[in-house]
Amino acid sequence: MSVAAVLMPVAVLIVSATDKTPQDKDVKAGGWGALILVMLIVAVVVLAFSFTKQLRKAQAAKDAGVYGDDPAEADAAEVTEADEPENHSAS
Repeated sequence: MSVAAVLMPVAVLIVSATDKTPQDKDVKAGGWGALILVMLIVAVVVLAFSFTKQLRKAQAAKDAGVYGDDPAEADAAEVTEADEPENHSAS
């Protein structure tokens, strides 16, 4: 018989005797859990505002033609010219 086979049941008995599971009435979430939850919510809100700000800056840069695209004014002028109906009547 090996030493591990002998010591394993002894270890299980010692752990079960000393490590008691708390009762349901003894377990509470506490203030630290609430504080961490509030901090996580605040962090998500801050990140959402920052992300929105970055998206607006990127859209403004795209409209200005920073990314190699044509500026938004040129794109809008092309669209309005293409949308004008052509007159095919013979007057």
